[in-house]
Amino acid sequence: MRHFSRPLAWGALILATLGLTGCGDGDPTLESPVTLEGGVFGSFYQVTIADPLTRSRAEALEAGFLEELEAVDAAMSTYRDDSELVAFNRAPVGEWQPLSDELIEVLAISEAVAEASGGAFDVTIGGLVNLWSFGPEARPREIPEAELIASRLAEIGHDKLELEPTVSQARRLEDVFVDLSGVAKGHGTDRVAAYLDRQGIDHYLVNLGGDLAVKGYRDREAQPWRIGVELPDSERRVARHVLPLHDGTVATSGDYRNYFEEDGRRFSHTLDPRSGYPVAHTLASVSVFHPSNAWADAWATALSVVGPEEALRLAEREGLEVLLLVREGDSWGSLASTALAARLGENRLDSLGIRVPSWNSNQEEE
Repeated sequence: MRHFSRPLAWGALILATLGLTGCGDGDPTLESPVTLEGGVFGSFYQVTIADPLTRSRAEALEAGFLEELEAVDAAMSTYRDDSELVAFNRAPVGEWQPLSDELIEVLAISEAVAEASGGAFDVTIGGLVNLWSFGPEARPREIPEAELIASRLAEIGHDKLELEPTVSQARRLEDVFVDLSGVAKGHGTDRVAAYLDRQGIDHYLVNLGGDLAVKGYRDREAQPWRIGVELPDSERRVARHVLPLHDGTVATSGDYRNYFEEDGRRFSHTLDPRSGYPVAHTLASVSVFHPSNAWADAWATALSVVGPEEALRLAEREGLEVLLLVREGDSWGSLASTALAARLGENRLDSLGIRVPSWNSNQEEE
């Protein structure tokens, strides 16, 4: 699972194009589109707005959505001692704890994806994440002892977390460590998009550390936003595919950036909650297109755990729009679910070299 949060870093206004229109010392209109960017959650934010904006309006919008992100950080970070999630993890086992509506919502999404994926997504995996050096605990990056892995594995399980969403409370049935790194950044992306909607912004692209939400168009010619799906290559950043996206979100999970090596073996940051070990299959990258980025984020994490065949089965069963990048020797194969194929169309799939595996109802039973 991915890290979620380090302390929030506040960014500055960046102009995406040549500068200003208008003149004088008042409140100039910025050339469209305008990009607001900076650091957040140990990563970055980049919000591009194609609506007409003055400088003061752009600055106010940035301040507003950064407040939204600060609220997410305060609720769901595992890197700050004063977060709501850390308090929940420290609360007495078995006692109901009142939680914010936002935290309950994210926990409910997590539980739903955990159930649907057969435990491939599990927010109680925090103890294992820390053990494998992918969490906030300071540990050397080395392979843990098998006995210690087995011990941590016995301590986790999404069934050890109980929710009552209607009254915004939850409790830990055992001393599990809840880690929302696989869903909270997606929730943050949704929060920024919802804020822009409330402010009457009709054309935007939100990029929160690679989690994306778009609305409207990128220019006056009504061109859709163009989303690059990165080639799974740890040495360079190159788009494998560039896809149009209009009014939706996409989250991508991959095993090619955060990893360590020992004795010639490569250990991904993507841990399988069912085994306690990093995944070891040919699926390198999963992109999920969904109206909610929190759901997309959670599903991208779950599908990256189970491998390409099971990922496609789950995508078909759940009706998910999914793009998989799979290792095929020294090259890469691109696979789409039938739901994504329906969105993109056969001609575009052919031009991009994306395959749709044959599917029949018997596969679900296998």
